[in-house]
Amino acid sequence: HQRSTYETNRRKAENIAAAYRSNLIQTQKLGFTEKKPVPTFAEAAREFLNYSEHQHAAKPATHSRYVVSSQPLLRAFGKVRLDAITPEEIERYKVRRTNQISEKTGRKLRPATVNRELACLKIIFNYFIRLDVIVKNPVSRVKLLAENNEQTRVLSFEEQRLYLLAAPQPLRDVAALMLETGCRPEEIYRIQKSDVNFAEGYLLIPKGKTKAARRKIPLTTNAAELLRRRIAKASGSFLFPHRFDEEKPMLKNKLATSSGSQQERREDFSII
Repeated sequence: HQRSTYETNRRKAENIAAAYRSNLIQTQKLGFTEKKPVPTFAEAAREFLNYSEHQHAAKPATHSRYVVSSQPLLRAFGKVRLDAITPEEIERYKVRRTNQISEKTGRKLRPATVNRELACLKIIFNYFIRLDVIVKNPVSRVKLLAENNEQTRVLSFEEQRLYLLAAPQPLRDVAALMLETGCRPEEIYRIQKSDVNFAEGYLLIPKGKTKAARRKIPLTTNAAELLRRRIAKASGSFLFPHRFDEEKPMLKNKLATSSGSQQERREDFSII
């Protein structure tokens, strides 16, 4: 922004210019704002996860996904300032992670795993762009990996029968309800007594990943009988309660669990 002070005296001109600059900043006529300090990635991740925990309180699995995905990102970028992370560094991270071996499976990490980490990184950058801390998102220039995770295979009736014979409770009832209703596992885990309407013959799924997930599912004879049996056994509101707290569903995300040892939290996942 340039204009004349109409002064021939240098000192007076400098004083006028200083006053004019001060006025511009104070009134924000040109949109000038005080520059906010840029955090390191570790500081940024901590702030974002705190925000995510409250923002996604109704969907703890979403927050859990961010927590899990942020761990390798912290190891790679923890001490780096957010505005110093470049697309080239993210590309190198992507290649490095693609070639790493999973401790769980002993195989290379799946492209989907790396993509979830990149998605988490992108969301963190977008969060701080909204806060006017940074202006660019370097992840937007990084191409995600091709996942090719599609697997189309339908169990035969014999395989279903053998699984149900071998499965222990409560997985046997979970699997049977999945077959009878077409529900996802987590939808089964979260069934409450109030969701079952025997009079009208349906099971209500009150929420899910999308708005369309809320639906009423007609009950088959087998499903209705199984649900009656589960309701009769349930001492709390959930038909498939958590083993340590019957007022919580069986599937309790490890990172959302507030109590219990690490071994206990691992065991919670082993029942899936």
